[in-house]
Amino acid sequence: MVEKPDIGTSGSQQEHAAIISHELKSWFVREVLPLETILMQFLRHSWRHAEDIDDICQDVYIRVFEAAQKQIPSPTKPFVFAVARNLLIDRYRHNRIVPIDGVPDLAAVNVASDDPGPDRGTIARNELRLLRDAFGRLPPRCREVLVLKRIENRSRREIAVRLGISENTVKQHLVEATRRLADMLYGEDVSTKS
Repeated sequence: MVEKPDIGTSGSQQEHAAIISHELKSWFVREVLPLETILMQFLRHSWRHAEDIDDICQDVYIRVFEAAQKQIPSPTKPFVFAVARNLLIDRYRHNRIVPIDGVPDLAAVNVASDDPGPDRGTIARNELRLLRDAFGRLPPRCREVLVLKRIENRSRREIAVRLGISENTVKQHLVEATRRLADMLYGEDVSTKS
């Protein structure tokens, strides 16, 4: 940032303020206004409501000018775009806030609940029943390997040692159990298959 030029101590306060104001306005016209074209492109690209773009641009100018009254930024372009970006973020956050006092009766809003409805409970129970039935129809060794792997989270090596079979056999049982479950739940009935 570049500090405001030191005008000196001679003259009245009004003359001093007028000179600073003139310097500030000259800086604004010389450095900020030429950025308007690319600033507008940036705003159009970054904000989804085209009707707000002119207002946002004016707000950017106001914030830049107010900041420059304290200290003139240097370089100007990155400062202007940082202000624009921050303003867009502020507006986005503001648009996401819903005032709680704007809705006198929250029950009247009829907002969907996160709790599952009775239909979801019924569907879940049916799915669990189907899975339990399909699980019960698996060959005993496939079911045992699948329980150790998927429910008890054991490694193939641990399962092989515990059951006294090779890791390759564990893998084959897992593949067979998974295939049979998928067929029973989503495909053809494997009760006729061997």
